[in-house]
Amino acid sequence: MKIEIIIINGPNLNLLGSREPNIYGDNSFENYYKSLQLKYPNILFTYFQSNHEGEIIDKLQQSDNNFNGIILNAAAYTHTSIAIGDTVAAIKTPVVEVHISNIFKREKFRQKSYIAPHCLGSISGFGLSSYTLAVESFVNLKHLK
Repeated sequence: MKIEIIIINGPNLNLLGSREPNIYGDNSFENYYKSLQLKYPNILFTYFQSNHEGEIIDKLQQSDNNFNGIILNAAAYTHTSIAIGDTVAAIKTPVVEVHISNIFKREKFRQKSYIAPHCLGSISGFGLSSYTLAVESFVNLKHLK
């Protein structure tokens, strides 16, 4: 069985590598994504990034039933978007929420997720390796759709 996973990233994650490297590291997501593809040659990855809430919602809806799993880093929308949370609740494809930084060690407003209650699980604080852990959760825990 070929595993297909889509990674959906939210606002400002296109700036990884240059944006606040003390929090997010100095590696771009594009470089990391290439290494992820090499590490998991039997997984077909698709990547989408948007700074716009509606585009993220559209992509989640379009991805439902077209992938085995969704890895979602909604970035700041995690803490503000009831609409993205509602979308995750409405789709059937399992979603793992990821964050590069440990959101529980940051400002109080970043410690609330409107998305997590609707996800298979949440991973935060492991840098870009949070995405690897999400992939492993799909591969090893057999939560694939």
